[in-house]
Amino acid sequence: MKLPLILPMMAVLTWCGYAQEERLAVNDLKAPETLRDLEEIQKALESSLPKSRSATVCIEMEDGSGSGVIVSADGLVMSAAHVATGVKKKVTVVMEDGTKLKGETLGLVADKDAALIQITDKGVYPFVEIDRAQTTRLGDWVYALGHSGGFDKERGSVVRLGRLVRISDGTFQSDCMLIGGDSGGPLFDLKGNLIGIHSRVGGQLQVNMHVPMTEFLSNWEGMLKAEFIGEGPYAQKPVKGNGFIGLATEPGKKGGLKVTKVGSKSPAETAGIKVGDLIRICNGVALQSHEQLQEILKELSAGDELTLETERAGKPKTVTLKLGER
Repeated sequence: MKLPLILPMMAVLTWCGYAQEERLAVNDLKAPETLRDLEEIQKALESSLPKSRSATVCIEMEDGSGSGVIVSADGLVMSAAHVATGVKKKVTVVMEDGTKLKGETLGLVADKDAALIQITDKGVYPFVEIDRAQTTRLGDWVYALGHSGGFDKERGSVVRLGRLVRISDGTFQSDCMLIGGDSGGPLFDLKGNLIGIHSRVGGQLQVNMHVPMTEFLSNWEGMLKAEFIGEGPYAQKPVKGNGFIGLATEPGKKGGLKVTKVGSKSPAETAGIKVGDLIRICNGVALQSHEQLQEILKELSAGDELTLETERAGKPKTVTLKLGER
């Protein structure tokens, strides 16, 4: 099927094949003046689009989805902090062909809406080049990709053509038409270089903000180390010790902790833990007392994962749950 494409009214184009390495002359025009100018735009777009679409992904979480783009062969993904929501969180990365891969959020910059995600399934992935030279200028033609409204295999990622209408400290603004689900997706120049990540989708479809590459590159090392950088508003720093399991225990006769009570609708109940179960190991620590479990919980936050090695009627079972919020 044909690629979905939403264009400004003055740029309803047909598709042709073309590639140009130098800066496009049409970028310096107030508006395209001739048919040749329009053809220059669409030829460059068609040349770069296949590669950029193959690297654009959908990021699925428990409570919704966003977009992202792969920037290295080993599966490093750029997205928005409000899509990642936190560090070391499990996500599903969906490729253009519908392939679902496991992923984990790395670091983020909470006040700039920048985040990195790593595909944890081993492989060699399609990726795009970052505009490290910062060649973008006000008025340049650009295009946005994203999984608008969530992943749709038949439709694929949606292409929106527009221009940069404002460049300020830490922000690009374009008139590309974005909607929910596009957040975290890529903004490209017409040569296919990644210049920004979608951040704020405006009340008007053609008013949208993007995080430029400078904000990612200046915080690169910290994000690779899974650091939570900055203070809001795009992500809230986790509070250590505010997570709970929802169970009561007593020391087991032969080690471990025996479950004596499970809270209704608690993370423990949701994970299938029952009264009488024996918890032997929590996050790799052999348990002998309830105080040991409490020490582990003090270092974790609501939403963090906890792995328990349990025993029921002599049969071992490993349970992974997410901590609730106190």
